[in-house]
Amino acid sequence: MANLPSLDLFLFAVLPYISVFTFFLVTIRAYRVRAFTYSSLSSQFLENQQHFWGMVPFHYGILVVLGGHLLAFLFPAQLILFNSRPVRLYILEVSALIFALLTLVGLVSLIVRRMSVSKVRKVTTQMDLVLLGMLLVQVVSGIYNAVVYPWVTSWFAASVSPYLWTLVQLNPDYSSIAAMPWAVKLHLVNAFLVIGIMPYTRMAHVLVVPNPYLWRKYQVVRWYRAPGVPFQPNLEQVTAMKPVVTDSVLTEPPK
Repeated sequence: MANLPSLDLFLFAVLPYISVFTFFLVTIRAYRVRAFTYSSLSSQFLENQQHFWGMVPFHYGILVVLGGHLLAFLFPAQLILFNSRPVRLYILEVSALIFALLTLVGLVSLIVRRMSVSKVRKVTTQMDLVLLGMLLVQVVSGIYNAVVYPWVTSWFAASVSPYLWTLVQLNPDYSSIAAMPWAVKLHLVNAFLVIGIMPYTRMAHVLVVPNPYLWRKYQVVRWYRAPGVPFQPNLEQVTAMKPVVTDSVLTEPPK
């Protein structure tokens, strides 16, 4: 460890803790100060068609890729055993690459949308651009590593997962990472930076999962208006309607 460069010491033994500390500190503060504004600030209502073709492949791709990373982190020995059969290794590698490419297609589509749609461009902040750029670096570097350094699922489980576990155990040992190619180091460092800036960006919405919808009571919505008056979705009629809430159910008011 003493002979390893000081830059590696900072990037792989110090930066991860700075990023995680920043993540939790800013997240907790945001929930306490502005909980109801902690969202993705969606621009879907400004433009929906390109939004659909960007968000759908991006989300499906990134969820599978992140799930694969998590499984390799939690069960490295089992993953190496699974990959001992060449057929299973080929299927896993190809599947991971396909979903990574799907993520890239969706991300590029979202970037083009941000730049080309005037309404969306007007509500785009500098942090949006920084986040999109870092995500692009993360996805491209991951695909590069998978293509240039094959059998990524195996060497990730054998070399990167043990390093990550040393971080969890507060005893970082980055000797295996120091010998890695620059692209692998870039992928790791950029991931730490993304975690650190996440609470400052639209990605904070991943922490706001609407799980109460899974167990809350059903809502029945009934509006009342004068008989024979057709419903017109204008502001005057909507504001004139007076729903009554009873036990999470909107009902007609008593006559």
